[in-house]
Amino acid sequence: MKEVISQVKSLVAGDLVCVEWCDASIGKSLSNGIGGIDVPVKSWGVFIGVLGKRREHVILAQNAFRYSDGLYDIDYTAIPLPWTTNASVIEKSHVEADEAKVLLNSFTINEK
Repeated sequence: MKEVISQVKSLVAGDLVCVEWCDASIGKSLSNGIGGIDVPVKSWGVFIGVLGKRREHVILAQNAFRYSDGLYDIDYTAIPLPWTTNASVIEKSHVEADEAKVLLNSFTINEK
């Protein structure tokens, strides 16, 4: 887990990244009675930060809708940090730092 945290800390807002993680699938099956199965996932997107008060999440922007200067809406994936198994950069500064900050501000606008 320490290596993964180090990988995530090396990410910079605006980097295009791939985050590998295990989703939790819970269900019942008549044939095997398994209570939970971890499902490997790969998510790609623009890293905008790590957020969360009770549990930290890696936030990846996947679509950005620009309504006006400085106001975006985004589709995002929020990955619980403890579920992360690997994080790697595909392209440094895919989105400029200023624009990544605007995306983050738009993401958190209702939290203020």
